[in-house]
Amino acid sequence: SPQGRSKKKSRKHQRFMERRAVLEQKGLLSPHGHLGCQTTESELEAHTTLTNAPRCDKVPKPKRVVSASLSPSASPDSIARHHSVLLSQGSGSSKRVRASSLVLRPSKYVAIDCEMVGTGPQGRLSELARCSVVSYEGDVIYDKYVRPELPIVDYRTRWSGITKQHMKNAIPFMAAQAEILKILKDKIVVGHAIHHDFQALKYFHPKDRTRDTSQSRVLKKRAGFPVRANVSLKNLARYLLHKKIQDGCKGHSSVEDAQTAMELYRLVEVQWEKELAHSLPPRPPSPVTDPTADSSQYLDDQYWPIDLMASSL
Repeated sequence: SPQGRSKKKSRKHQRFMERRAVLEQKGLLSPHGHLGCQTTESELEAHTTLTNAPRCDKVPKPKRVVSASLSPSASPDSIARHHSVLLSQGSGSSKRVRASSLVLRPSKYVAIDCEMVGTGPQGRLSELARCSVVSYEGDVIYDKYVRPELPIVDYRTRWSGITKQHMKNAIPFMAAQAEILKILKDKIVVGHAIHHDFQALKYFHPKDRTRDTSQSRVLKKRAGFPVRANVSLKNLARYLLHKKIQDGCKGHSSVEDAQTAMELYRLVEVQWEKELAHSLPPRPPSPVTDPTADSSQYLDDQYWPIDLMASSL
């Protein structure tokens, strides 16, 4: 009926005026109305919704995940350069470097130490008799006694800690070498005078993936030694880690030595990686090869350098 419609319209208008009054009290709408005297209810509804919505003046910046640009398969020189980029970003960078490395450390960083015995004429030839590999956290990954390929002439027990008894359960060199190299593959390997260990393993590890604590300028400076000095692992541990190693007459422990080398690396990791990142040459792009080309085709003239061909004519 007309009377019912009028009441309904009246109630609707009343709610409209109440909402308008609330907005005026809150200062969101002047008494004369910025929305105009002829403000419709739908416009007022829209205005109410907008004014009550949370303010979006400052859009929160998404949290930056430092390690997002690094994958678990990242190459060691990429890791080193990433350290350098983070270090150049200002305060708190050291924490970011450590956070970024945590994703990669379990699979990328190991420390190694080997003990050798004497074989050959007068026992002057050094051969592997024990090898220990530890993780970034110092957990033992590998620790086995190894039977040299030649008969042992000098056990060098005073330094190596190796005795005849240890050789009873030792594994052949070739078997040990295969196991160890499998662990070292694609790793950043830490050690002290590590070239001796690689020599005993009859192995060459890429230079950009090797961290030799005996050659670290950062460690020597921090310990107060001249940069060109040959500093023993024992002295670095004494001055920087305040711990005693290689004490007693039972010889060295390759596990303890590997763990100590890793501790030293971790102590100056940020500075070391920063220096290394600056010294690394640009990584050349991987050559693109044609999978359809047979290797025998490379003897064809088209694969020979033009200048070489000209000189041979």
